[in-house]
Amino acid sequence: MLRREPLNPPKYVYPVDEWRMVEKQYYPRFQAQMETIFSIGNGYFGMRGVCEEVTPCTENGTFINGFYESWPIVYAEVAFGFAKTGQTIVNVTDSKIIKLYVDDQPFSLSTANLLSFERILDMKAGTLNREVVWETPSGKQVAIKSRRLISLEHRHLAAIEYEVTVINAKAPVVISSEMKNHLTHIASNNNDPRKAKGFKGRVLNPQVNYCQESRILLGYVTNQSKIGLACGIEHQMITDCSYSYKSECSEHEGQTVFSVDAQPGVPIRLIKYITYNTSPGNSIEELCTRAHRTLDRAENLGFEAILLSQQQYMDDFWHRSDIKIYGNPYDTDATRALELQQAIRFNLFQILQASARAEGTGIPAKGLSGQAYEGQYFWDTEIYVLPFLIYTAPRIAKNLLKFRYKMLEKARKRARQLNQKGALFPWRTINGEEASAYYAAGTAQYHINADIAYAVKKYVEITGDIDFLYNEGVEILVETARLWYDLGFFQDGKFRIHGVTGPDEYNTVVDNNTYTNLMARENLRYAALTVQILQNENLEKFAALLDRTNLALTEIEGWQKAADAMYLPYDQVKGIHPQDDSFLSKQVWDFENTPRDKYPLLLHFHPLVIYRYQVIKQADVVLAMHLLGQEFSEEQKKRNFDYYDPLTTGDSSLSVCIQSILAFQLGYISKALEYAYFAVLMDLADVAGNSKNGCHIASMGGSWMVMVYGFAGMKDDNGNLSFNPRLPKGTKRLHFPLTIRSQRLEVDIDREVVTYLLSEGSELTIKHQDEEIFLKVGIPVCIKQKVQNWE
Repeated sequence: MLRREPLNPPKYVYPVDEWRMVEKQYYPRFQAQMETIFSIGNGYFGMRGVCEEVTPCTENGTFINGFYESWPIVYAEVAFGFAKTGQTIVNVTDSKIIKLYVDDQPFSLSTANLLSFERILDMKAGTLNREVVWETPSGKQVAIKSRRLISLEHRHLAAIEYEVTVINAKAPVVISSEMKNHLTHIASNNNDPRKAKGFKGRVLNPQVNYCQESRILLGYVTNQSKIGLACGIEHQMITDCSYSYKSECSEHEGQTVFSVDAQPGVPIRLIKYITYNTSPGNSIEELCTRAHRTLDRAENLGFEAILLSQQQYMDDFWHRSDIKIYGNPYDTDATRALELQQAIRFNLFQILQASARAEGTGIPAKGLSGQAYEGQYFWDTEIYVLPFLIYTAPRIAKNLLKFRYKMLEKARKRARQLNQKGALFPWRTINGEEASAYYAAGTAQYHINADIAYAVKKYVEITGDIDFLYNEGVEILVETARLWYDLGFFQDGKFRIHGVTGPDEYNTVVDNNTYTNLMARENLRYAALTVQILQNENLEKFAALLDRTNLALTEIEGWQKAADAMYLPYDQVKGIHPQDDSFLSKQVWDFENTPRDKYPLLLHFHPLVIYRYQVIKQADVVLAMHLLGQEFSEEQKKRNFDYYDPLTTGDSSLSVCIQSILAFQLGYISKALEYAYFAVLMDLADVAGNSKNGCHIASMGGSWMVMVYGFAGMKDDNGNLSFNPRLPKGTKRLHFPLTIRSQRLEVDIDREVVTYLLSEGSELTIKHQDEEIFLKVGIPVCIKQKVQNWE
């Protein structure tokens, strides 16, 4: 059980619809959260779910992945090797603005007399839709329909269909389609380190403004990072009403204004095409040329064709990724199963929107749904999001790992700044440089090296992509292994690693963090094995590796020796693995007398206070037991979980998914189910109380892991798949696909039969509850064995 109640219990408040998130009424008090829930994006750029009319809004935002402003990190007391430059994603020019005036009365949700209202995030079609009927002060009824999408096929394109119909009268109608640059970014005045830094003054410096007919282009360069941006809009008006239009622009804004003589019942349909192009290396003129091409292509295709391509992309995504949960209509918990279906699809859809076209970039912690965490990339991607992508979209997973490879030279430089050999990947970054100013909970988390190496190993095992391993992957492994060997030392026959921080940021700069040592050992072993295999199987690539890294064969021997001698803390009396050497010597945090409003602890207690106690922000040893389960006996897992679970605050959204998976494995039924719902509903139920700041993308990846590693009981140690299925009460059936070495495995679990079907490929061997199963394509294997039910 969680040590505290979350700020908002996971109570489901949405109309249950398995493919749509539906808002039936405009609620101002939920506005900020709904801006996150109704965000749309494609991994390259995204828009928060603010209405086209913009007002009312809490945090309007359009974000481009990897488009950032840099700023000097100022220390009152500087020290050698501190990170010097921060990076923050920029809230770019807002191009979705469409303002409506009827009889010169502006339409705004906050003041309008709404006869009806419905907004829908259609997760099957990949669109955000809204239908409103507004009654003006003069009694005229106006139907307003909008449909918004950011194209998944066309990386730089968004489109809006905005339709206005005056139902019961003639009226002058003005539709002003606008784009506007946020001139100033006021510095944030808050004590929450998770929120983004604000800027004083101008971030986007104008370079180009262009206006011809109904097309407008604006071009900018960021002040410090010197990244170029071109954004543009184009329009098509479709109506039988007479109209005229005029366009104008300046350095920071542009608008095309349509004046229409609206007739009763005659639709006025405006199509707006939007494009963004960015690059640090191209001139603004080149970017503007590319923007013109995108808009020309959109005009030629037309909105219906763009909509169709979006549907086709979504169909393919759900074919590869969908988790189907079938409720039991005879069970009182059937509604909960339907809620779970809707929520898990929402989470998967948001991962898609954060990753689909993230090409040459990473995945920000909030995706493109908010500016929190500065739009930076963390270890979240490798440990929480990549498992989903590896099994459903291996091409995207490979892109993300290749992006890490692109950082390698800067990681080598960072290691030298910290007086180490090899490479040290940044704890938080956009451009590959360390951007964490607080080294104790940032740079000291050396485990990010092993997390990336672990992701490389998992990707290669499941996809069989040896080319990636022998080119980019092995070089990452060599440089990360070098750092571990240089960072650690031998003492009393054991290899020890001191002065590091594990995943739990409430215990920093410790010696022999169990998670770190285990993951470092895995990193060292895999690096040594991969180099040895490469030497035996491909001398040409091995020679190229030696040339790129100046690798000496004696290094490989050293890695293996360190791995074999890795020290793992173990307390014989308690029978557990201490989180680190000093953890058990600390006093346990006084949970009983800590009120709910003092969580998360990081916002109410000085770090030094927190560091003195046994209290955990997020799963640490428990996470190691999930990732490297084969390294622990079942009894060790139970004792570790029993000890650490009560100490875990829930202050991190990354914990409950892992706690759920381990509780599943250990047979803690009610606890596993409780944590599962917290994980799946993290954003929809606003469990952490901060969904308004953007989606918790890593937690969403964790919700997929709960379904597959938890409910289905999957283990994939060293690429060998096994299943030990379980179903929660109220769920009749669970079905999901997995892509394994270019083959499609479908897992179908109901209460009495588990069916495994290799629907694409040739053959595959898996295990079901320790029984080996050989699958041939097209031939289902049914195990008539009652699965472990949740009663």
